[in-house]
Amino acid sequence: MFEKGSLLHEGKAKRVFSVDQRDDLIWLDFKDDLTAFNAEKKGTFEGKGQTNLEITEIIFGELKKNKIPTHWLEKISKKDLIVKKLKMIPLEVIVRNVLAGSTAKKFGIEEGAPLKTPLFELFYKDDALADPFMNSEQALMMNCVKDISEIEMLKVQAFKINHVLLNMFKDIGVNLIDFKIEFGWSEDGVLCLGDEISPDSCRLWDLKTNEKLDKDRFRRDLGNVKESYEDILKRLKNKFK
Repeated sequence: MFEKGSLLHEGKAKRVFSVDQRDDLIWLDFKDDLTAFNAEKKGTFEGKGQTNLEITEIIFGELKKNKIPTHWLEKISKKDLIVKKLKMIPLEVIVRNVLAGSTAKKFGIEEGAPLKTPLFELFYKDDALADPFMNSEQALMMNCVKDISEIEMLKVQAFKINHVLLNMFKDIGVNLIDFKIEFGWSEDGVLCLGDEISPDSCRLWDLKTNEKLDKDRFRRDLGNVKESYEDILKRLKNKFK
């Protein structure tokens, strides 16, 4: 039986607690909050934390079947999760299969343009700096990684995850446009996927209609945010549980 310890950090979507008498574990509490534009825009909907945790549970289960290490250990309530404590790499890793959002705008390319090969991007994880884009040399300069081989490891794992996710979402009639993930090192030196994978961290478009089924509905005031998140969960449950 796990006992919740002290609050270590409160992020945009989760609260992070210690676990009493376990230095190797972390307690995650998924919040109902919605944020966008580095928390300049805020909202909420009832059940969001539970929905995102259930989506993450299904996805991480499929990643485990494909031998991709993650921090996942045990779901202990509708909104609470016990994970391995990782030494997090201060980078957000983005994989893009279709151009959308800021990248499409930056290069003046119409949103929805497919890419010949997936695009791997790095962003420095720092809210005060608005998580700026960085290249490999800048990641080394900022000591985010120990050497260039670690960046290559991130890329290899990110593309493995992308392969699994593309197939998962295609099977439920959804086009995986892009997604954000974070990695960390376990105590035994294994590179593990951390955080979550949900409509908060992915762009997901219906394959037939191109309807957006992710946090862009909140960012762009499209409405039906709760319904879209719940639609993704329902499709995943029907196929994978």
